[in-house]
Amino acid sequence: MTLPGAMTPAWIVYAWAPVLWQAARAPQLHLVHLGTSVLTFGDADGPCSGQTLWGDHSAACAAGVAWDWIELRQGVVAMSDPLGMITNLRLTDAQGEVLSQTQIAVYLHPLVHALPWQSEVKRALCKPS
Repeated sequence: MTLPGAMTPAWIVYAWAPVLWQAARAPQLHLVHLGTSVLTFGDADGPCSGQTLWGDHSAACAAGVAWDWIELRQGVVAMSDPLGMITNLRLTDAQGEVLSQTQIAVYLHPLVHALPWQSEVKRALCKPS
């Protein structure tokens, strides 16, 4: 499977093959930046917003995680909806049961928090249009 480049919409991760992964092994995922897009540039009526896509393309899997972001004020970006991450990961518990999307978010948040995703968003905001 070829992972998408920077111009691919972040939500394409929905179309990727599902990846079963043990929740306890979530920290072993090595997510790298695959692309960030600015969907709206801020003005008096609203802030900048967009999407970012991160993935792990190792021999074991081709996993992706994407989310919407918003610029709260100049230079300060945050996830639009912390529970709204999109992923093709199907995390399982110790008994092999697939976790719910909310349970998956609990495992993905520490990974996302550790990523330099805000720097990538700021870089995308500085690109000339």
